[in-house]
Amino acid sequence: MILGAHVPDEDPLEHAEVIGAAAIQMFVGPPQSWKKPPSRPDAQELRDSDIPIYVHAPYLINVASPNNRVRIPSRKILAGTLERAAEIGAVGVIVHAGHAEDGIERGFGRWRKVFEELEDDAPRILIENTAGGDNAMGRQADVIATLWEHLEDFSPGFCFDTCHAHAGGEDLSDVVERLLGAVGSIDLVHANNSRDVAGSGRDRHANFDSGEIDIDAIVDMVKTSKAPTVICETPWPGIAADLETLRKQI
Repeated sequence: MILGAHVPDEDPLEHAEVIGAAAIQMFVGPPQSWKKPPSRPDAQELRDSDIPIYVHAPYLINVASPNNRVRIPSRKILAGTLERAAEIGAVGVIVHAGHAEDGIERGFGRWRKVFEELEDDAPRILIENTAGGDNAMGRQADVIATLWEHLEDFSPGFCFDTCHAHAGGEDLSDVVERLLGAVGSIDLVHANNSRDVAGSGRDRHANFDSGEIDIDAIVDMVKTSKAPTVICETPWPGIAADLETLRKQI
């Protein structure tokens, strides 16, 4: 497994070197903005680097929403993010599965629309499980399984977040096995602890030694996933210690 971290947007490669991250995740624009991200002045440097790069899409994106004022801008900003991710040579773009306020069944078709509009050379989309919310498209493994059935001819990627599974109320002892049965393979793991109790629905990450998930449970989920890459999204500066924990136990 390649072990990496979500790093600040400025000087991402330098930050990766400081904490010993062998892969990085970053934003290519403000995470709470609907505007298309601008091209990065260091795009060529990032593209030429040997370190695998993942891009996290803006948090505002909800391509499953019935609201045109949310769904259509979501598809546009996702397209803009994919374009910028391609410029830096990103392996993939992580997108939260979102919510369909008018019912999950309708959300499946809206996700298909996203893949139908993708450019052939776009970086791979990795759909991420989510922590909470009503009519969530990615909170429970059984819903994710049905989403994958609707998208099977597009071969989407999957990103598994340990904090989100805990906050979503999933049984951590077998959640990875159930998700592997649903999606086939896990492409990326977000190894995070949680500040909140199980089933809270709250997406608040914590360092390994200060959260509600037992460290051994996090390590076990990472191992069981057999994912090629693991990214910590835990708070700085403790993220360096979290990476070291994974290095010693994976």
